[in-house]
Amino acid sequence: MAPTNSSFVTEFILVGLTDLPDLQLPLFSLFLVMYMVTVLGNLCLVTLIGLNSHLHTPMYFFLFNLSFIDLCYSSVFTPKMLINFTSKKNIISYRGCMTQLYFFCFFAISECYVLTSMAYDRYVAICNPLLYHVAMSPKVCSSLMLGSYLMAFSGAMAHTGGLLRLTFCDANTINHYFCDILPLLQLSCTSTYVNELVVFIVVGIDIIVTSVTIFVSYGFILSSILHISSTEGRSNAFSTCSSHVVALCLFFGSGAFVYLKSSSPKSVDEGKMSSVFYTSVVPLMNPFIYSLRNKDIKLGLRRTQRRGVF
Repeated sequence: MAPTNSSFVTEFILVGLTDLPDLQLPLFSLFLVMYMVTVLGNLCLVTLIGLNSHLHTPMYFFLFNLSFIDLCYSSVFTPKMLINFTSKKNIISYRGCMTQLYFFCFFAISECYVLTSMAYDRYVAICNPLLYHVAMSPKVCSSLMLGSYLMAFSGAMAHTGGLLRLTFCDANTINHYFCDILPLLQLSCTSTYVNELVVFIVVGIDIIVTSVTIFVSYGFILSSILHISSTEGRSNAFSTCSSHVVALCLFFGSGAFVYLKSSSPKSVDEGKMSSVFYTSVVPLMNPFIYSLRNKDIKLGLRRTQRRGVF
């Protein structure tokens, strides 16, 4: 991902989340705690699922991948952001910027499709329980994950490849806390029409198609739940679904707000605040959403503690 001959910029300056000096230390402390909890929470889930055979089911296979993605996803930009809170000049090289952008896109798109796969898994489990083991066989689950990573790879390549062809002349100050697509487009001294079209198409497919699939799945799930005669059964099902829907709304809603708008300075400033939700809050919340009220995870934790792992 080296700079091309048409690119005159060798490094970028990141403005950061805010330029107010009095907020740098409090924000550093806040995001450090959030990052540590995110890493520990997702690492614990990955370890628990890997060590406990009763968690080797389709639902936890997807959760394992989701936790792995969140672990990597939050590590793409949070360490650099924490360094920038304590630095006077926040510099990132051209190669470092393009690399950060690629992995950010890869893990963000991966999460979209893993969440979609999880919604489909719940749809099959609740609406077609007798066919569950056939419809969600190991081969099907592996194919869904492979498809998720392939879509992420192609989307990340499209975005990064498009930015590599742009010319960056003198302006090198990125109005963001990491190398995001829209702030970079503002710095180009050549036309960004093709890039904006790529963003609209790729992000539109990733967000709209996956969110439609998710909400259709949950529509069928809701219909099935309403036919459950047991009040306790309905309550448990609603509780599980509501937590998942909150995480989905945060991730997809903030992503759509940021990327399905123009790249004007005002929209970038708004998007910088919104991006905190899908870059920091969602990876932090997922371990709690899927473990706090989960009896299988709690059982796995007790078994793992008896082995002396934790």
